[in-house]
Amino acid sequence: MGYWKSTVVPKFKKIFEKNNTKKTAAAEACKSFDEAKEGYTKEFDEKKSELQTKVIEIYEASATEIKELVKEPKDASLKKNATGVTKFLEELSKIEFPGSKPVHEACSKFGPTLVQGPIFFVFEKVSTFIVVEEKETKDKDVAVETVEEEEKEEAVAGEREVKEATAEEVAPPAAEPPKAC
Repeated sequence: MGYWKSTVVPKFKKIFEKNNTKKTAAAEACKSFDEAKEGYTKEFDEKKSELQTKVIEIYEASATEIKELVKEPKDASLKKNATGVTKFLEELSKIEFPGSKPVHEACSKFGPTLVQGPIFFVFEKVSTFIVVEEKETKDKDVAVETVEEEEKEEAVAGEREVKEATAEEVAPPAAEPPKAC
């Protein structure tokens, strides 16, 4: 029992203490980010027009998984696409997107799963640019689809009329059904 207490138990403690320090540091980073959120929001509102084109370029160049994550932030997809999230945040910090630099630093140090709140905050701000673009394109797509559907319905209705007219001309007289025994 002495060997177990002297060598094995201290190793286990070291392993579990490292995770606790990392989680504690990530929690402190999240807390400091939460305190600065108002400042980031004000800065975002001031630079909104300047950032729009740059953010849209970065968004369009990113992977489809990241695009889905920006539109609908989910914990599971954040874990799956950790490297893509880190790259996306790096690109945002290059254009000095408000709040992206501290989030990118925390994400690269602790991993995206431990700093989800700040990442989702930045994604929420990015999505304000994206939603506007997609609504416009969706409206155009819906309008085009409805016009195409109306044209198809008109074409189908015209074909039905032609088939009915030819069926009346070609159809032989109705024969009597066979009599039962």
